[in-house]
Amino acid sequence: QVQLVESGGGLVQPGGSLRLSCASSGFALEGYVIAWFRQAPGKEREAVSCSSGDGFTLYVDSVSVKGRFTISRDNAKNTVYLEINNLKPDDTAVYSCAAYGSLLYCPDYALFDAPDYSGKGTLVTVSS
Repeated sequence: QVQLVESGGGLVQPGGSLRLSCASSGFALEGYVIAWFRQAPGKEREAVSCSSGDGFTLYVDSVSVKGRFTISRDNAKNTVYLEINNLKPDDTAVYSCAAYGSLLYCPDYALFDAPDYSGKGTLVTVSS
């Protein structure tokens, strides 16, 4: 079965860390641009970060996010990771990933077309 599956979410206290995984099955991630999104309760989905063969892009450009989010990929494991440090209650959201075979680079301003594959997401809840 061809799919993307996210994992690694859960309940974490403020200040904690998580590493989310986006794993493919049925196809190899190499050659795909992979993006992480998040959707907080009552808010629109926003692009968080993106990985291409050429590098990485952080889309959430705010003081509260910079330095806390790190995207990485292991093509041998067909997995892209999103590590979030010093978690804050505002990070509470469903985090999901998507794969884009037609893109060579992460697009400016997170202007993504429809993905080839997308996962269902993993819930991150930051609360004491």
